[in-house]
Amino acid sequence: MEKIRIHKDLKVYQLSFEAGMEVFELSKKFPVEEKYSFTDQIRRSSRSVSGNMAEAWRKRRYPKSFIAKLTDSEGEAAETQVWLDYALACQYLNGKSHQAIFDKYDHIISMIVNMVINPEKWQF
Repeated sequence: MEKIRIHKDLKVYQLSFEAGMEVFELSKKFPVEEKYSFTDQIRRSSRSVSGNMAEAWRKRRYPKSFIAKLTDSEGEAAETQVWLDYALACQYLNGKSHQAIFDKYDHIISMIVNMVINPEKWQF
């Protein structure tokens, strides 16, 4: 197992960044009238997952701050799932695309929850 030196070494960060980029690519196909509302919102929440992971990593020496930022990241991932559900309901995404990215966010959430449950594993 490689030593984690920076936030980019975290598998959960890598996965959340990848998922955020997938949301960006998928959202390029959303209707233009959604540009300043729906599209902007789903892009913001998806990007916030990895952003909050980076902040959490830098705050890991302070358990309460670390857990708070991880919780923010988990919340942004769950919010992204809600927007993905809306995208499916509005027929901006097909069922296969929705399920694949939704499942990826489920995996991200489970990884974050594991970090919250075991914060001492990540401290130095």
